[in-house]
Amino acid sequence: MEKKILMNIIGISTGQSGHGGNNNYLLLLEEVNGNRRLPIVIGVFEAQSIAIALEKVKIQRPISHDLFKNFADAFHVSVKEVIIYNLVEGVFYSKLVCTDSTGELEHEIDARTSDAIAIAVRFDAPIYVYEFILNEAGYIVDENDNITPIQPHPKEETEDIIEKTESSEDIQDELKKFSLEELQQQLQKAISEEKYELAAKIHQEIERRKS
Repeated sequence: MEKKILMNIIGISTGQSGHGGNNNYLLLLEEVNGNRRLPIVIGVFEAQSIAIALEKVKIQRPISHDLFKNFADAFHVSVKEVIIYNLVEGVFYSKLVCTDSTGELEHEIDARTSDAIAIAVRFDAPIYVYEFILNEAGYIVDENDNITPIQPHPKEETEDIIEKTESSEDIQDELKKFSLEELQQQLQKAISEEKYELAAKIHQEIERRKS
């Protein structure tokens, strides 16, 4: 059985607007009792929802994730844990592990990772990621805050993509020339170098190819 790694939320970074005026944010998870981190690009609504729950901000009317929590409480359903269980072409897949009031009946519900984490925060539920995902998409931060990819990507190929995308006036058109594998490599490199605007644009291209 795949090993689960317990993660903490350590921050949400603001990205800049991409095409269509859509803002993107970077959610950063950190391994508990470890030095590995996992960056996940999320949308503005989910970022705000997670921030509201983390900061325990009182709002007048419940938003979607609050509604889910209220509904679950009314029917004595609890979220036991959230698991990020797969990574396909740059997209993270997650599930909610839910139980009834007795704790005996357990059910798994598939969810977008950003939604799953927003719900986990409201239930104080632990967030896990399978180790193969952390090894593939994460990076290591040492005591001097130096960043090292866990699985380094080919240097020459990746730097060539960075150079092309950064020098292009229309980055989105330039990204269409690359394969999904190259885009995934570039996404992780852009995030590790804290180039969040570029990471958001790459993520948009990956999402576009899914639709």
